[in-house]
Amino acid sequence: MTILSEIITYNKEFVNEKKFEEYATTKFPDKRIVILTCMDTRLTELLPKAMNLKNGDAKIIKSAGAIVTHPFGGIMRSILIALYELQADEVYIIGHHDCGMSSIDTEKIIGKMVNRGVDKNLFKTLQYSGIDMTDWLRGFNDVTESVKRSVDQVRNHPLMDRKVPVHGLVAHPDTGLLDIIVNGYDSIDEN
Repeated sequence: MTILSEIITYNKEFVNEKKFEEYATTKFPDKRIVILTCMDTRLTELLPKAMNLKNGDAKIIKSAGAIVTHPFGGIMRSILIALYELQADEVYIIGHHDCGMSSIDTEKIIGKMVNRGVDKNLFKTLQYSGIDMTDWLRGFNDVTESVKRSVDQVRNHPLMDRKVPVHGLVAHPDTGLLDIIVNGYDSIDEN
């Protein structure tokens, strides 16, 4: 049995037994927050529990390292949609200790791509087209500085409402303990 077939078999049972009913909510976040966090598997259930969140409380965006890599990419687009269309009022950027993005070696990743069949000449084409693979795949050395950079990118985005607090936190992936790196209330524009 494949993983997909296991998922579909369970899904049919989930729907037939109406297990979905306990998760019923609307598309609007009850706590009116949007969270950008890492896709790390340790945070899947731990982070919402550590923040006392239940289904429907928050819009949660996941990305490798909780990094905003482009001011007009999908992550920033999702944050703006959450704020302007889906009733979120605050942004939380939550990185974590022991993040896989802190040890990224872009040359090794490119080597793995080639080993899986990506033509190595393609990387020259990308380079000549203005794509810096090292920058695009980059990680970080210090999670605190990375969170600060992402908070800064969101807070200073030209389409961002200056009255929206943008918080930066770092989670401990074993305990869920949250350290405040940037208190967004300290820097909101009251005018």
